[in-house]
Amino acid sequence: MKQGVLKQIVLVSSGDLRLSANQNCWAAQLQMEGNLTTAIEKFGWTVKRAHPYNSTKKHGFIDSQRMGMDVFHDIDPNQPLIVAESVWQYSHHVLAGLTTHKGPILTVANWSGQWPGLVGMLNLNGCLTKAGINYSTLWSENFDDDFFTDGLQEWLSTGKISYDQSHVKSFALSKIPLADEKKGRTFARSLKNRKAIMGVFDEGCMGMYNAIIPDELLHKTGFFKERLSQSALYAAMLQVTEKEAEAVLNWLLKKGMKFNWGTNEQTELTQAQTLEQCKMYIAAVRIADEFSCDTIGIQYQQGLKDLTVASDLVEGLLNNEDRPPVFSLEGKELYAKQALPHFNEVDECAGLDSLVTYKLWKELGMTGENTLHDIRWGENYKVEGINEFVWLFLISGAAPAAHFIDGYKGASSDRQPAMYFRLGGGTLKGISKPGFIVWSRVYVCDNALHCDLGVGEVVALPIEETNRRWKETTSEWPIMHAVLKGVSRDQMMARHKANHIQVVYANYEASAHEACRVKAAAMDELGITVHFCGDVNLIKKRN
Repeated sequence: MKQGVLKQIVLVSSGDLRLSANQNCWAAQLQMEGNLTTAIEKFGWTVKRAHPYNSTKKHGFIDSQRMGMDVFHDIDPNQPLIVAESVWQYSHHVLAGLTTHKGPILTVANWSGQWPGLVGMLNLNGCLTKAGINYSTLWSENFDDDFFTDGLQEWLSTGKISYDQSHVKSFALSKIPLADEKKGRTFARSLKNRKAIMGVFDEGCMGMYNAIIPDELLHKTGFFKERLSQSALYAAMLQVTEKEAEAVLNWLLKKGMKFNWGTNEQTELTQAQTLEQCKMYIAAVRIADEFSCDTIGIQYQQGLKDLTVASDLVEGLLNNEDRPPVFSLEGKELYAKQALPHFNEVDECAGLDSLVTYKLWKELGMTGENTLHDIRWGENYKVEGINEFVWLFLISGAAPAAHFIDGYKGASSDRQPAMYFRLGGGTLKGISKPGFIVWSRVYVCDNALHCDLGVGEVVALPIEETNRRWKETTSEWPIMHAVLKGVSRDQMMARHKANHIQVVYANYEASAHEACRVKAAAMDELGITVHFCGDVNLIKKRN
């Protein structure tokens, strides 16, 4: 790395757009930046923060795209730069500046589940990858471990970091059983020939540039967007009757689902909020039917949150085959006995993956209910006497009851945190059941669609440990304890190009490996570049 006289690094930090979130999370960011600065100074470098603490707003984050542009305007474009994150952040706040920055870029997050700093960093990494911006990335709990300090020293010396990617195998250079390949390719040809419609309720949630698939890339797969508006969704909610909403709620209560209602609208979930969500559920299905959508995604974070309740309960219901029936105005049941796959936060990469998975798993004779999760955090834990790294996957919406221990009986609804959702609304919360899964992620790299996928296992942890992990993260959200086979923590973090990961259950371990291979062939047939990650049972490498 070219070193200036002062060996100085400039530091920026992207934050949320929502003032309450930035204020609540600022203390954690301040502590993280202090630890990071101490680590950097040990190597003889200094750190200059590019934007000050705002005493009026009571935080020091870049909180808008314009502010980010102005901050980068005053940064030497050749200077080494770190984007430090201990919170969820909106990537478009800093993306414009990073597109023209010529010096080495390092994204850094603290290894903590408290606020979604790891999630925010992974999203930014995915955005940088899609934009073709060179960067390195690091993470640490205390910024004094060997992995972090070795990586930091390498970046300070060379401007880049090398990572262990030995767990990645190209599908093109691998050989799978012919039967698996035929199943995958036959399925994909049929899907591509029929074509599919993705209903997109307002694109670009929370600045997630990486979650938008350019139309010219998407069309090659046979998927096409129906661009819808959240204002139309709200208007459709106004047409749903109280009786219809009550029927949805009563269906859920009869299934044994619990609603943790209170009376304070500002801080507690109320029955009125839940009924409003039931109206949104009906409205979403009706609009999806009107436009013949195969899958839909609701943005909800901006715009809609200022009008009505959160969409999280809605999303989880849509992703479950066993769900409250919805009828058209003419009395016809819509999408009867089917899930209507929903991609949380209009993450179109997840939407493509979700529909392919749902339909393919049915072809394979398995239930295809699937969801995305945030890669929130993880720690080592002894599972059946073996020390494993157990990831904590967490998402506010989209997780179906079919994934939970005891299904709807094991599900509850808690109010979304007020700092994110002023008008409330509940989640669909549960603990994911033990079993084998196939995990995946579709992403954009080098102006092409890619897909990483592998096999994992959802493990059961003692309820005390589950509750501890919930307490360390967001206790209102559904949780999954996952072990990714053949992929270490640091390999996953260095490789993954998104904050989200897609998961679906298989019947047993061998079927997970088979389904993973079949899905790889299907994705390849759709024109997506596929990479196996970790332990997937193949035949052998091609010559």
